[in-house]
Amino acid sequence: MAQPDSKKIFFENLSGAGKAIAVLTSGGDAQGMNAAVRAVVRMGLYVGAKVYFIHEGYQGMVDGGENIKEASWESVSSMLQVGGTVIGSARCKEFRSHEGRLKAANNLVKRGITNLCVIGGDGSLTGANLFREEWSGLLGELVEQGSIDADSVQKYSALHIVGMVGSIDNDFCGTDMTIGTDSALHRIIEVVDAIMTTAQSHQRTFVLEVMGRHCGYLALVSALACGADWVLIPEMPPEDGWEDKMCQKLSANRAGMKRLNIIIVAEGAIDRNNKPITTEFIKDLVVKCLGFDTRVTILGHVQRGGTPSAFDRILASRMGVEAVLALLETTANTPACVVSLCGNQSVRLPLMECVQMTQEVQKAMDEKRFEEAVKLRGRSFVNNLKTYKLLAHRKPESELPISNFNVAVLNVGAPAAGMNAAVRSAVRVGISEGHKMFAVSDGFEGFYKGQIKEIKWADVGGWTGQGGSLLGTKRTLPAKHVDKIAEQMRMHNINALLVIGGFEAYESLLQLFEARTTHEEFCIPMCMLPATISNNVPGTDLSIGADTALNAIVETCDRIKQSASGTKRRVFIIETMGGYCGYLATVGGLAAGADAAYIYEEPFDIRDLQANVEHLTEKMKTSIQRGLVLRNENSNENYTTDFIYQLYTEEGKGVFDCRKNVLGHMQQGGAPSPFDRNFGTKISAKAMQWISKKLVETFRHGRVFANTEDSCCLLGMRRRALVFQPVVQLKDDTDFVHRIPKEQWWLKLRPLMKILAKYKTSYDVSDSGQLEHVVRNRPKELDASVAM
Repeated sequence: MAQPDSKKIFFENLSGAGKAIAVLTSGGDAQGMNAAVRAVVRMGLYVGAKVYFIHEGYQGMVDGGENIKEASWESVSSMLQVGGTVIGSARCKEFRSHEGRLKAANNLVKRGITNLCVIGGDGSLTGANLFREEWSGLLGELVEQGSIDADSVQKYSALHIVGMVGSIDNDFCGTDMTIGTDSALHRIIEVVDAIMTTAQSHQRTFVLEVMGRHCGYLALVSALACGADWVLIPEMPPEDGWEDKMCQKLSANRAGMKRLNIIIVAEGAIDRNNKPITTEFIKDLVVKCLGFDTRVTILGHVQRGGTPSAFDRILASRMGVEAVLALLETTANTPACVVSLCGNQSVRLPLMECVQMTQEVQKAMDEKRFEEAVKLRGRSFVNNLKTYKLLAHRKPESELPISNFNVAVLNVGAPAAGMNAAVRSAVRVGISEGHKMFAVSDGFEGFYKGQIKEIKWADVGGWTGQGGSLLGTKRTLPAKHVDKIAEQMRMHNINALLVIGGFEAYESLLQLFEARTTHEEFCIPMCMLPATISNNVPGTDLSIGADTALNAIVETCDRIKQSASGTKRRVFIIETMGGYCGYLATVGGLAAGADAAYIYEEPFDIRDLQANVEHLTEKMKTSIQRGLVLRNENSNENYTTDFIYQLYTEEGKGVFDCRKNVLGHMQQGGAPSPFDRNFGTKISAKAMQWISKKLVETFRHGRVFANTEDSCCLLGMRRRALVFQPVVQLKDDTDFVHRIPKEQWWLKLRPLMKILAKYKTSYDVSDSGQLEHVVRNRPKELDASVAM
């Protein structure tokens, strides 16, 4: 469907009346598949289409009968938090044969199904594309057999396919993250964190095998997230003689007072001759060469199990809705497409182009073209590998460049999970660039008090998985203390500043920029990394810490909802943090399956509250027994959590009862999620490289002097790219009274949340970022991804 000049496609133009959509999950299961199925069913019903489940994947399509059932709104209730796939998945040999596909075509035509949404890996999607190409021929054969009439051939002449990639391996080219990958990383990191405590107690070495078949993504990213000593992946086998180098590294780490070693091995790990490298081989090697007490842990199917993470639920819900829109817009000439994620946007890409590139990776590995295999995996994979090498392997002092620059790093504002990973990354990259790194304790309050000390490579070991802020953080702004801060900067000869924090950090950089007119000490490169659970910093779509907070909210909501199972009908009112920013309430609501989310950015009145109560009352008359309402802490000064609780209690009498819960500071605590560890690590490394570049550019006549706007920047994620933006230029985008950006991308997710909660709302699919209706390849120049 062509887009109007305004680049807006209005929902009214996209009707599903008279269409039938079938959804199936095929191949290996992955956490988040149920969220995708739920979104397809509810969006399909919302647009007026008939929606069918195909149970047991392609096997169910071939067998027909009870395996193909019409779906209702209620049939996908309470499945958002369930791992695996409730409609079943199976690998089907029969569908690979022409006869099997003929049976499948007959079963679909009988029910008038010509739109398929396939959730699976490259094999499942390739099978779907072949089925589509053969469709007209299959219908011709069915007419000859007398199974269908000629009118059916005319009526159901084209089969439309849209794919969503569900695979924990993240091995599909064209998408930054596949459904299930983030949840699998959660399982791996939970195990690694637990193992590290016992390993430290006994001074042991642990060799962990993770899944991934021929893709090393899980191994690489989990190694980055836990600071593993060594990682082995199939795309980049170690150089010959790696055994001695690995043992030297392990020995050196122990000599540096480290009490444990972690080695992560992808199940498909190979050497340069394509010979498998097993965990037992590594264990025997370490015991023989070093005599270390060594244990092997094979994680296995634990990685596939468990509840999906907040990221996977949101990703799958967005992809599911986009898949239905793609099916509504498709024509007989539209190629089968796969709904994909690029940066923070959903895009559509030709299915077979993605499949062919995925197959090229394996071919490159088979032919020992390993550098090419890494590049084919995509920019995100390349960046992960570079960052891991930079942080895990310290160069000898003799090989380090000598820069004679001093760089200070500090945390400002409230603590956020992932801050410590960012500090570790900054310190190690800075040292690798030849700088002397200084840590400032307790933010700018510590700065003006002189709480500044040099920080070394080993000082930040083990910081990645630590929650909160190990440096200490305060909300104190620098404006009142610029004289003392300038004095400390002179004393320690600070040549650059990296500030990690939330809105206070942003305000601090603005104040330091203005102080340049009176204090030359601040005429140095300064960079800020957004780190706040509220995600309320202008200039970035995402902040370090927000993902961990979202997971805390979603896990709590799951438990709270479960507490009502089997009891009478009940509605829960949950208050989230975020200041005036409704990010946590909205995105947490989408991930937890909330019925409503009250936020400051979308004003509401008593009529809206009454409409919500009436909507819940209607829902409770069906088989649905639980309701969930989220409220941002500052959404309205009069309609408080207590007020809403009392209103719902009174108006729901005789239909449902009510409970309330204020989540509070539990949203700020806990170990950082894999996403926050890696997001913090990667953007911090990028920021330090920018600082190094700016130091060289601004070094003149024996000193650093930087007074331009572009030397005082915020590094943020903007849709598809990591962008350095001068903080001064972000002032016009900021509501300083309420401490939020004037425009926020996630507000476009609110209609999606309402639709999935069965509200009749005007859904404008003009989302200029996430709903991109142009089928094209990913731009090559991008080096950012919301993915890890």
